[in-house]
Amino acid sequence: MRSTKSRLLIGLFLCGLLYCVGSTQAEKQSESRRPNVVWIIPDDMSANFSCYGETAIETPNVDQLAASGVKFTNAYVTAPVCSTCRSAFITGMYQTSIGAHHHRSGRGDLKIQLPVGIQLVPKLFQEAGYYTSISGWPMNGKLGKTDYNFEWDASVYDGYDWAKRKKDQPFFAQIQTQGGKLRGKDKGGWEKIAAAAEKKLGSRTSNDAVTLPPYYPNHPDIVRDWAAYLDSVRMTDAMVGEVLARLKKEGVLENTIVLFMTDHGISHGRGKQFMYDEGLHVPLVIAGPGIKAGTVRGDVVEHIDIAALSLAAAGITIPKYMQAQDILGENYSRREAVFAARDRCDETVDHMRSVRTTEFKYIRNFLPNRPYLQPCAYKDAKAILIALRESHRAGTLNEVQELLFRDVRPPEELYDVQNDPHEISNLANDPAFAGRLKEMRGWLDIWMAKTDDKGQQPETAAMFDSDMAVYVNSMKRKNDPDHLKVIKENIALMKKWAAEGR
Repeated sequence: MRSTKSRLLIGLFLCGLLYCVGSTQAEKQSESRRPNVVWIIPDDMSANFSCYGETAIETPNVDQLAASGVKFTNAYVTAPVCSTCRSAFITGMYQTSIGAHHHRSGRGDLKIQLPVGIQLVPKLFQEAGYYTSISGWPMNGKLGKTDYNFEWDASVYDGYDWAKRKKDQPFFAQIQTQGGKLRGKDKGGWEKIAAAAEKKLGSRTSNDAVTLPPYYPNHPDIVRDWAAYLDSVRMTDAMVGEVLARLKKEGVLENTIVLFMTDHGISHGRGKQFMYDEGLHVPLVIAGPGIKAGTVRGDVVEHIDIAALSLAAAGITIPKYMQAQDILGENYSRREAVFAARDRCDETVDHMRSVRTTEFKYIRNFLPNRPYLQPCAYKDAKAILIALRESHRAGTLNEVQELLFRDVRPPEELYDVQNDPHEISNLANDPAFAGRLKEMRGWLDIWMAKTDDKGQQPETAAMFDSDMAVYVNSMKRKNDPDHLKVIKENIALMKKWAAEGR
């Protein structure tokens, strides 16, 4: 019997060689109608749905979708921030393999080009005769959120509404919604989403319904923000119901693969931009023809896999270069581990990698001499981060809640996620787990080498300056001098720390 490490080596090698085996596209057409494929992908939202165990609210539409198809309980993004995550799933490639690993990169004078031969998923659908669309919800006549970190041709999308397709033409539709962003950043946003939920759903989520993770203090602003976040989950669930209702009304639901997934976890202190499960764990629910109802899968899968499984469902050959796998395929060999990476987010430079199994999480901090909660203008403007920092300065946080405010980080973190789901007790220095640490350290090294992790080379000063110029100019156009000042200070600090080798 091969060792675990050997099997992982073989799995990683095969990851880039997998392709769809079976009927050709022509055979699929002759056998039956090709299915439509619809992706529903909200922003900034963890798996806080009833079917995933959330008890504070009800989410009947996502629950019903799960009941009629397959629910993955261990789905993880390969990047805990939107543009890198989206660059990955639209190509079926790790963002680190295609040079798209820095958030909002390639936006300035210096551009990022995809490696030769790699195509976007909608282009592959187009070439197979599908109508491709991308929109928000409700549709407003505009293309929806893309946020890709590389140069691409907008013609890969035929429009914003699949209704504009030719008669009997199958369609591939991406519906991108605000999700957790609906709650905004402060009390104005909290009231807006709560009022919208009350009007549409008949109630708002009360503060009393909120149970915070143990690493957040029971601060009134954090509690109210979480209640507003739960209302954003409820409104997202209602949106899913509207999409399903439209498909049913048009008579195409029975022949449509509907996939629901978020682009990463909740935007909070320890969520978005971090390698903990609050930032990486996402819901993944898929229903449609050929998918057995009521299926629950507990094996670990990666968010990029939606590229491969969608192509396979449509009878389109999965490109040999693609790292995504058809996790619904009959011949799929289940992964032992999934991987993730976090690099620069806006102006904040960082470098982290992780590997997770169903039992353990290993995180490597390549910049251990930086604080956990680095300055970041985007996050620091949120009322919840203001509340966290104020509580820290006031000395009201307990030992667990102070974890975010350490001035330095351990080079390695290891968590027993079965017994420590909140990832609080770092076992990296525990002799009892030395073997596990060595094993997962090795897995990460193999993954970085096999997938050509381009993040192992620091971003050039020229590229950083190119992207920062775009960021600074965008704040100038918004006429937000206070925010602009913070961004400029943070940029200077990042350069200072880099010069110090920190």
